[in-house]
Amino acid sequence: MSQTVIEVKNLSKKYKDTMAVDNVSFKVEANKIYGLLGRNGAGKTTIMQMITAQLFATQGEIRVFGEHPYENLKVIQQVCFIKEGQKYPDLFTVRDVMETAASVYPNWDAEYAKELIEVFRLPMKRLVKRLSRGMLSSVGIIVGLASRAPITIFDEPYLGLDAVARELFYDQLIEDYTDHPRTIILSTHLIDEVSRLLEHIIVIDDGKILLDDATDDLRGRAYTIVAPSGMVESFIQGQEVIHRESFASMLSVTLMGSASTKLKKEAEELGLETAPVSLQQLIVYLTKREKVGGQL
Repeated sequence: MSQTVIEVKNLSKKYKDTMAVDNVSFKVEANKIYGLLGRNGAGKTTIMQMITAQLFATQGEIRVFGEHPYENLKVIQQVCFIKEGQKYPDLFTVRDVMETAASVYPNWDAEYAKELIEVFRLPMKRLVKRLSRGMLSSVGIIVGLASRAPITIFDEPYLGLDAVARELFYDQLIEDYTDHPRTIILSTHLIDEVSRLLEHIIVIDDGKILLDDATDDLRGRAYTIVAPSGMVESFIQGQEVIHRESFASMLSVTLMGSASTKLKKEAEELGLETAPVSLQQLIVYLTKREKVGGQL
């Protein structure tokens, strides 16, 4: 049985009249790669800041390695939180960042950090404030990977990277995770890019959890039917529709339901064209539906 390293119960965070996180509960297990996914402003960063003791919850409980994370050095040293736009002291060079990280994280691997600096071509003597956005993203990635922290959280720190550099990051992450398993949480909107890495997905929208499932269970959870409008309308009666789109006399409808269900086979027998839905499409459709109150 897998060990639970993060447990969140009935967690809420309210700012004046805004409920940023609304009564969420979930568990994170050891040695898995999680995706914390959702739109900008959905509540992802707020949740991560509460888990890492950077924000206080309005209500609810958080346990990290079974303990409260607030003012708990033993817990904090085992968690590395890398966020986009991380701030550093004005006079810090890249070397200063690496030396500071080495003093903070007990599992820091200096040799691995050196390898990554070469891979991402970082100038060690340059002031961090003089780095390009891409190089600044690389600094965070190197700290996150070389920390080898039992819980490592990446909150979209790779937004400044181009597609080639992001692929470098994904390849390095998988390779090092294979050799040194730990819990990794990726918060991103680049869902298709990271879907091959993720073992479990938690989708947040408007501060609430929409999905909390193993990635393999989500694949094939929905499918799309394309056919003349009349045929589709009669077929979908009573089904859970998460997206619909008309063009000319044709109608494209996305339904929740496993790709192996009897319903999908019936659709194919009637000559209705079916197509799988990617994880990104599924999440986009579900969050759009929530935004319009379930009206399609």
